[in-house]
Amino acid sequence: MRMPSPEVLGWGALVLSGAAEFWHARRVRRLGRMSFGPSGGPQAWVKAVPWLRAGGAGLVAWGLATLMGMGPMFVRQQEVPEGGWRHLVVALDVSPSMQIEDAGPGRGMTRSRRASELVMSLLGRVAMDQVRVSVVAFYTGARPVVVDCMDVEVVRNILDDLPLEIAFEPGRTSLMEGVRASAELGKGWARGTATLMVVSDGDTVPDHGLVPLPASFVHAMVVGVGDAAGGKFIDGHQSRQDAGALRQLAGRLKGMYHDGNARHLPSAELAALSRVMPMREAAGMGRRRAAMAAAGVGGAVLAGLPVVLALAGAPGQGRHGERRRGAMAGATTAAAPAGAVSRSIPSPLNP
Repeated sequence: MRMPSPEVLGWGALVLSGAAEFWHARRVRRLGRMSFGPSGGPQAWVKAVPWLRAGGAGLVAWGLATLMGMGPMFVRQQEVPEGGWRHLVVALDVSPSMQIEDAGPGRGMTRSRRASELVMSLLGRVAMDQVRVSVVAFYTGARPVVVDCMDVEVVRNILDDLPLEIAFEPGRTSLMEGVRASAELGKGWARGTATLMVVSDGDTVPDHGLVPLPASFVHAMVVGVGDAAGGKFIDGHQSRQDAGALRQLAGRLKGMYHDGNARHLPSAELAALSRVMPMREAAGMGRRRAAMAAAGVGGAVLAGLPVVLALAGAPGQGRHGERRRGAMAGATTAAAPAGAVSRSIPSPLNP
């Protein structure tokens, strides 16, 4: 069944409310003296209440019905132009030390699992319709796994399910190879459109071999996972998150370091990932504003009238009513004779 138009609903609510107010006024008129005393009616301004209440009901009905039938407030002005994409490159450590369980707030999560949580949390807070994601896995070398991906589920599958370490020869982790491979990806991108996110436990970070990032990279983040205080024995050495080395790497990349064990990346660091494309107002914006105003005004009238009626609707209420009552009380006192004593009516049972 097709819903009636907002105009029909608004006029219908107005007519029905008006009829109800008319019927209610007739019933109140019969009991006027019982309700309002000798005057037989409320204050003069109360005569406008039925009209206000019916008008408020009509405004609310029209406004809400109009808003229910309207589409989005804004629409995208145009598709992202070529060269206007934002790029996120995730350099992911896939060495065996990332399987140690000492990461997360409770230190009971593997470092790789915590890395996956951090990356997916980041992707959940950026405009993915404007961002392309590339993943570079590094261990003894570095290899791009996916380039310019727009499907979050593909990235999730890479982070959670693929045993990427088997693609490399065993040996020592080469974090600089991951940075170098990431820089190679960004050479052909537009200036200032890329962000590098390095996720590692910083087990071995050499002091040399870092290549400068191309002009396409506007921001770099180095995220550490794993316990920085303790450590576990693996591959002939004690493995722990080397926060100092990762912080130094972030400084050399002119970026920021973040300890991913305690909390996720702050949203303020994600501003470079999403440049919101121009938006324009959808058609009928004036009608939307009018509907919002009508619903607000009508609702305020319907909600406020009972309060105003209770405070200042009955005869004798308000500032002028207080003066009238005061004058009547004074006249009554003056008319009473001096020394007059009230007599009680004798009871038949106690004369």
